[in-house]
Amino acid sequence: MSGGIAITGVGAVSAVGGNVPALTAALLEGRCGIAPLTLFPYQGRSALAAQVPEGVTVPGTLPAVTARRLSRPCRDAGLDGALRHDAALALGATTGGMFESEEAYRQRQTGEAGCFRLSRLLGTSITTAASVVSQTLGIYGPQTTVSTACSSSALAIALAADAIRRGRARVAVALGTDGLCRLTYAGFDALQALDPEACRPFDAGRRGLSLGEGAGALVLEDMAHARARGVRPRALLLGHATGTDAHHVTAPHPEGVGALVAFRGALAAAGLPPEAIDYVNAHGSGTRQNDAVEVAVLRAVLGSRLARVPVSSTKSQLGHTLGAAGALEAVVTVLALDAGILPPTVGLRRPDPSFGELDLVPTPGRRLPLAVAASSSYGFGGHNVTLVLGRGEVP
Repeated sequence: MSGGIAITGVGAVSAVGGNVPALTAALLEGRCGIAPLTLFPYQGRSALAAQVPEGVTVPGTLPAVTARRLSRPCRDAGLDGALRHDAALALGATTGGMFESEEAYRQRQTGEAGCFRLSRLLGTSITTAASVVSQTLGIYGPQTTVSTACSSSALAIALAADAIRRGRARVAVALGTDGLCRLTYAGFDALQALDPEACRPFDAGRRGLSLGEGAGALVLEDMAHARARGVRPRALLLGHATGTDAHHVTAPHPEGVGALVAFRGALAAAGLPPEAIDYVNAHGSGTRQNDAVEVAVLRAVLGSRLARVPVSSTKSQLGHTLGAAGALEAVVTVLALDAGILPPTVGLRRPDPSFGELDLVPTPGRRLPLAVAASSSYGFGGHNVTLVLGRGEVP
């Protein structure tokens, strides 16, 4: 991919705050955003979630721009109206406006006077977020919304990069967004996939994941276009690939077939050997099966060198944000490369001894100059995506 695609802007809204500085500070401090769930009452295996704090909003050109509409990445990249107009837009999500739909149904069933409006359901489609971003920021280039479970926004980043590589756009905005709702919370609880405590990826005592919510966004550009504008890339997207194993609706393939195809394919697309990887931002959901399969995949790719490559899961801080996870974790990986930081695996008490020797970056993390990093996202149904990113100096 000849120098890669420039990543010139990033934005994030998460349980640790409504902007990139808040996210960076939390990564450096090893602060966990997983806390008691307050968005709706729930009684079950877990009552914890990584919920976006009340009152978190993103300042924008319109007063109604909220935390999930993300205009900040465009400001970070210095995109004016003309550049935004023809930009491509790719968004990944899974829940759409499910919480609002649930609230409308609840209000109708309980008869809350004057609360229920059928028109409220018109804005709950999974494609609404992309429409809002497009209208708010004036983005009218190629647009797509994808939903491939927990790899949705990682795939959106890949599609945005492809739009640039194929000449369909010089600039693209890729983002992911998902909010907490009763349906997903009860669904994961029914699968016995929720940890009663804050999740502990790769820990010997891990018992499941912690759900979260948030949004992440990246501005991607053709490298020559970024140079002509005099913009320094925050990072480079060097390569990406997907691999679908279609083994089971919810369980990963026991040998990680699709995940392995994605990781090796991303390295091949970047034109890099496995030895180039300095850090892995793992999918690291915290479930017993997923973590074990992911470690096996990493060992197949990195071999004995895995013991010396830092691997961490920021789901231990941000929760599993489902369709937003790929974009949020890509933003984290950009920050790791740009600032030379290794985000920690928060809550890690005793690494699973069956994994062998691993550098899982215990809290509070550490600083280390990085040249190349990988970020993987694995979704239900066997939808696997790996992104390979590089430090953002312009050659």
